[in-house]
Amino acid sequence: MKSFKQPFYGWWIVGAGGVVQWYASAVFWRGFQAFVPHILGTFGWSSGATGAAISLQRSESGMISPFVGALLDKYGPRKAMAFGVFVTGAGFIYMSQMQTLWQFYVAISLLTLGMSFGTFIVFVVTVANWFVRKRARALATLMSFSAIGGLTLPLLVASIEQFGWREMLMATGIGFWIIGFPATLVMRRRPEDHGMLPDGELTDDGTPATTGGRMARVREQAITMRQAIKLRFFWQLAIVTSLGQLVSSTNLFHFAALLEYGMTTALAASAAGAVAIGDLSGRAGIAVIGDRFDKRKMLTVAMIMQTVGVAGLAGINAEIGGVKLGLWPLPFFVIFFGLGFGASIPLRLSILGDYFGRASYGSIVGLTSSVNALFGASGPALVGLIHDIEGSYRLGFTALAAMLIIAIPFTLALEPAGRVAAKVRQLTRRTYRERNRFESPI
Repeated sequence: MKSFKQPFYGWWIVGAGGVVQWYASAVFWRGFQAFVPHILGTFGWSSGATGAAISLQRSESGMISPFVGALLDKYGPRKAMAFGVFVTGAGFIYMSQMQTLWQFYVAISLLTLGMSFGTFIVFVVTVANWFVRKRARALATLMSFSAIGGLTLPLLVASIEQFGWREMLMATGIGFWIIGFPATLVMRRRPEDHGMLPDGELTDDGTPATTGGRMARVREQAITMRQAIKLRFFWQLAIVTSLGQLVSSTNLFHFAALLEYGMTTALAASAAGAVAIGDLSGRAGIAVIGDRFDKRKMLTVAMIMQTVGVAGLAGINAEIGGVKLGLWPLPFFVIFFGLGFGASIPLRLSILGDYFGRASYGSIVGLTSSVNALFGASGPALVGLIHDIEGSYRLGFTALAAMLIIAIPFTLALEPAGRVAAKVRQLTRRTYRERNRFESPI
């Protein structure tokens, strides 16, 4: 099969979505932790109050995600993304002017609404629609941009200290509009709508294939959301990813925890930035090997690495049995948490695509994200509450490490795709028989 002289358009979508993902990660998903100490210092709010706001964000995201996913399946990404970009920019600008805690909650709600329509789910669903055989590579490449956003954390910390948190939030909102609106013009729903096939399949003469006979080359499941929710595999994977979400949602407190453990601002910022390097390495690694090996086994390894990483964070400068650990656990946090978390994101998304196909991918990802959000909402509130009671982040992160251990056997027990497909066929035949049973003969 000949290769394209011009890049497959799906990769342009990966690039445009990736740039927005990078920016959203740099200033919110990973970067917002740099704003938190300054906001708390200005208003004197507790960590629990801030954690509750982030929990509100996770809950709101969970309620919105299924709607966004279904909307993308039906209408495509462009209008939804344009709306999300506008609301996100407005949310940052509003937050830069806040004076009270309730205004902080309103700003977080606006950011959640905007991010739900304008970032992660939009890009994941669109990219998954443009790739089948190379889905893990494409999704891992897209998600790698998010990890790159974490590398800018030291720069964001320095900028906030130099210019002030209000000024940086204002600039962040305007910047989101400048980057986000042009990216919406690149988005397209599916390759078939433009006379192409997923992965850039070619005809024998080397030209782009149309949606006719070459569709046989693109083999995938076509499972509806109604069928998916009847499968044990769906809920088992949802539990695994939700426990991971429970832990990852507390990255808001990583920077503050490192400072509490006695690290300098510069060292804490460097450590948090180094986590992003491991994160990027994990995603880049999946881009290379994700379509070659068993994704279930790779996801299991990723969950184990996250467990080791969170335990390392909890152990920094801890005292166990009269022995002070000092900074020895820090490399475990920096290396393993980043690698495990980074690898898990594209793996779980590509597993959903491999098992359920593209027909209802947006709805299925949206529902999965909703389940994840229920767990993710409790993470910041739990860690913040424990900190307010105990005066330390250590116990909270220790509890999170224990919860991740629970996810490992669930991951190991995930069924292979062929077995899940067979169960779907059984469900379909059973539904057909039951439907015909009540039909009157002609």
